[in-house]
Amino acid sequence: MRILHIGDIVGKVGRDIVRDAVPALREKYNLSLVVANAENACGGSGLTPAAHRELIDAHVDCLTMGDHIYRRKELNKTLESQPNIVKPANYPASAPGKDFAIVQSKEGLRVAVISVMGRVFMRPVDCPWTAIDRVLSQIPSDVKIRCVDFHAEATSDKQLMGRHLDGRVSYCLGTHTHVATADEQIFPKGTAFMCDVGMTGPHESIIGRRIDRVLETTITFRPTPFDVARDDVRINGAIVDVESQTGKATAIQRFQLREADLKELLK
Repeated sequence: MRILHIGDIVGKVGRDIVRDAVPALREKYNLSLVVANAENACGGSGLTPAAHRELIDAHVDCLTMGDHIYRRKELNKTLESQPNIVKPANYPASAPGKDFAIVQSKEGLRVAVISVMGRVFMRPVDCPWTAIDRVLSQIPSDVKIRCVDFHAEATSDKQLMGRHLDGRVSYCLGTHTHVATADEQIFPKGTAFMCDVGMTGPHESIIGRRIDRVLETTITFRPTPFDVARDDVRINGAIVDVESQTGKATAIQRFQLREADLKELLK
């Protein structure tokens, strides 16, 4: 089976390109499952229930989150009630949301989706290594395909998590930095890895925000609203091929779709 993992969706422009592209991408690449990080999908920070529904209706199967998960308190009910969105598993047990989701692929296979957050240069959270081991022990043994979104800043943190999980999950893909890395690989025991799959949103920007606003605040210290930019919108992510019987990855490739590519895709 083939899984597309979409990197951090930023703002309405990011949601729009996902909505327009994913149905056609599923057909073109024969995708079995689509997972997307949506923690920046509304105004660049957080997610609303309506945007959650919009992305699910766009044929995204499961949403992962990150450090902006609770920016919009109206999402809490969605986090508790919906089976297709997960919180970082190393947040406290009392925090709204589920530690993992089990969703169904196009072929009817059960797939586990897990989100974990890093600690280096990030807000304090519980130990990600302990959390991921706990969650993996809770997933039924017959669920062989296991997808991990490691939402972290430091590449060393991400590489350590990938090595820690090698052979135990189908892939460990990084999100959060909004910049795609060129280190996609399959580790010796069959886990696909990439430090960061990049950003889905406006690339004529500073990681999704208007360049002029970020520059002004950086240079003058005068606060400005960091509005989401609008130009050069792209989907970034990774496509991973997985053996359905073993859950081992057999291939990984970086994925990017620009607005011009979308027009060709939809012809």
